[in-house]
Amino acid sequence: MKLLMFYTPSFWYKTFQKSLPQAPDVDVDVEVNNCILVLVQVEAEDIDKRKKVTDKLLKNLKWLAGKFESKRVVLHFFSHLSESRSSPEFAREVLEDASKRLISSGYEVHLTPFGYFCEMKLHIGGESLAKVFKSF
Repeated sequence: MKLLMFYTPSFWYKTFQKSLPQAPDVDVDVEVNNCILVLVQVEAEDIDKRKKVTDKLLKNLKWLAGKFESKRVVLHFFSHLSESRSSPEFAREVLEDASKRLISSGYEVHLTPFGYFCEMKLHIGGESLAKVFKSF
């Protein structure tokens, strides 16, 4: 799994175009402030260690959210951080599981529409920890 995480004082996204034909039709336009944006690359080798990588995903984003005293998270499937890719279905399951677990821990979670390219505007904080890459 690869994570590119940002602390964003303001983040906006809107559905633009389907990237997976089987994705349901949705049209969203969302703004989230004081959040952690996590671009997640689920890799083929993550299939055999699903619980471990999901736990590490949660641990890393909770750690970063804590540094900025935020309980808001945006999860976005991003298949451009590695050549290794899991199936879209597996990646969606991992993100949905992570989202449910975060919500049960008191986080506000936004999961960008899976199977869509989105327009985005983000303001990234200037602090060193406002930009973090993790690989596991």
